[in-house]
Amino acid sequence: MTIEVRVPQLPESVADATLVSWHKKPGDSVARDENLVDLETDKVVLEVPAPAAGVLREIKLTDGTTVTSGQILAIIEEGAAVVPGASAPAILAASSGAKAAAKDTVAKDAARPEAAGGKLSPAAKRMAEENKIDPKTVLGSGRDGRISKSDVANHLSAKDTASPNSQVPPSGAAPKAPAQFVPPPSARATRAEQRVPMTRLRARIAERMVQAQATQALLTSFNEVDLTAVNELRARYKDAFEKQHGAKLGFMSFFVKACVEALKKFPAVNASVDGSDIVYHEYFDVGVAVSTDRGLIVPVLRDADLLGYADIEKSIANFASRARAGSITMEELTGGTFTITNGGVFGSLMSTPIVNAPQSAILGMHKIQDRAMVIDGQVAVRPMMYVALTYDHRIIDGREAVQFLVTVKQCLEDPARMVLNV
Repeated sequence: MTIEVRVPQLPESVADATLVSWHKKPGDSVARDENLVDLETDKVVLEVPAPAAGVLREIKLTDGTTVTSGQILAIIEEGAAVVPGASAPAILAASSGAKAAAKDTVAKDAARPEAAGGKLSPAAKRMAEENKIDPKTVLGSGRDGRISKSDVANHLSAKDTASPNSQVPPSGAAPKAPAQFVPPPSARATRAEQRVPMTRLRARIAERMVQAQATQALLTSFNEVDLTAVNELRARYKDAFEKQHGAKLGFMSFFVKACVEALKKFPAVNASVDGSDIVYHEYFDVGVAVSTDRGLIVPVLRDADLLGYADIEKSIANFASRARAGSITMEELTGGTFTITNGGVFGSLMSTPIVNAPQSAILGMHKIQDRAMVIDGQVAVRPMMYVALTYDHRIIDGREAVQFLVTVKQCLEDPARMVLNV
């Protein structure tokens, strides 16, 4: 009995997907619920499991094809078994034949007369013929001894220098001008280029970033934060925190809490533009940017103002591991009223992050660096971090942006403020 493998129902906000790669080939046995193929949407990778055990008889669509919900991907022969010693798919045979043909071509090329002295590029051949040079006397610097135009020019220069008549010019004759310098050819054997299509995630990121810059009046303000108090708290309680909650006490929970306090004071930073209206959100869904091999994604902490430090740290760790494994859901990536991104983990000292539209602001964290600071008239070394707020100047004034950053700074330099709400 044959069973059709179809594209699963895609999320409501996703129109289509791209077939990324097959994990099986025709003739392979498959187990029920075994992943057959990966489909990539704008944000996540979906796995398509086998609906039944058997043998994969036919693949309908190849890698890179754009597919929609319900489209047939492959045919499985339910209950069938793989026949021992069965011939490989025709495509493998064709590939082997192509490789054999390529080898024959190389052998034929090597048997040509000019191969003994290296193959000549068209320009080198023309130059050699004009100067009556035997290609066999020219040393080729290219791959497999290939002779370039510069090789022929170098050969001519060496020949002129070695000529007895060139050593001493005739009496009364003007000295011969030195041979023109010819830059040596590249030492690289090949100068190959590789062209690959953007993944759907990368294309979506590009689209969103360009859209944000084209539709919003983006401006960035900076400040710096002394993280001495946060470092002391983490050092004092990190072991007890991890023992009690099963999660490490990181910096991100402090920044999320500080941003929530600042968002409460400056609602415009938590708002968004919808046509000619400003939408003020009375909840705080904070997105935390996570870097993966496929690109940057932003899972959202829902109602971050109601979460404790342990809840924030556990959620972020969970998001990061599932994002890199490609198992995060579309719902976890949609929405959000404000975003935090941490370029400091990669060593960034200062940057201007781009707003994640339709949001109106994003906070950029950076590398913590010990710097000499003047504290109460005395120079002291403190762990400092530059923070940046990129915001939509259409609805957020510079005064609000600066005061937002000052509030974040105050909360982090004196964490008791977040406990006392002052």
